[in-house]
Amino acid sequence: MKTLWDAIQRGYLRVIAPIADWMVRRRINPNSITTVGTLCSITAGAIYATGHIMTAGWVLGLTALFDVLDGTVARRTGRSTVFGAFYDSSLDRVADGAVLGGLTIFFARNDVHHSVPSWTGTPMVAVLLLGIIGTFLTSYTRARAESLGIDAKVGMLQRPERVTLLSAPQAFFGLALDGWILIAICVLLSLTAWITAIQRIIFVHRATQAVDAQVANEGRPNAPSIPAPREGGAADATPSAAGPLPR
Repeated sequence: MKTLWDAIQRGYLRVIAPIADWMVRRRINPNSITTVGTLCSITAGAIYATGHIMTAGWVLGLTALFDVLDGTVARRTGRSTVFGAFYDSSLDRVADGAVLGGLTIFFARNDVHHSVPSWTGTPMVAVLLLGIIGTFLTSYTRARAESLGIDAKVGMLQRPERVTLLSAPQAFFGLALDGWILIAICVLLSLTAWITAIQRIIFVHRATQAVDAQVANEGRPNAPSIPAPREGGAADATPSAAGPLPR
């Protein structure tokens, strides 16, 4: 699966290379690219809320383009900054919340749209609320681990895959099969977000066991300080103005 995803990413980079070249020649600010990408996500979330699922999928697909371009332009123009990484990671959370929030509103208004089975409205609102919490938790666990000097880059489904699943199937299929494709994807994303968060917690627990054991054996009241993370580290950040920070 990872090999397939890597191949897709390489192909995508080749496709958007001319756009990146144009932006590099124009010396476009990478943070501006990040901002535009976030606005696309917010717009997609609003369109999801209105029930135009296929249109929202295409708009959200633009996010993947900007997610890659900001980091590429930053590196090639020598404008990678620590603030760029922070800014990109922060706006990623805004984008995630907007998209999942828009889908939550869509299912909450199921009595108006009549686009999916009537009984799925309330359960899907609960699923998506859990998905929002789980998505934010995956980012927090990574960020907190990096503050301890641990790179917890583990997990079943990270942000690039989330964006792809929230955009491509909807762009091509919309509410096909009475919305069951969309429902299945929302359930999958919520479930894998929590699994990823738990995987990261377990990873950090194992990584810190040696330190905790040392503290217990030496009987010191305070844990020894753990080295600070590398400069520019950010959790679940897309390739940004500080360089290609993995999710």
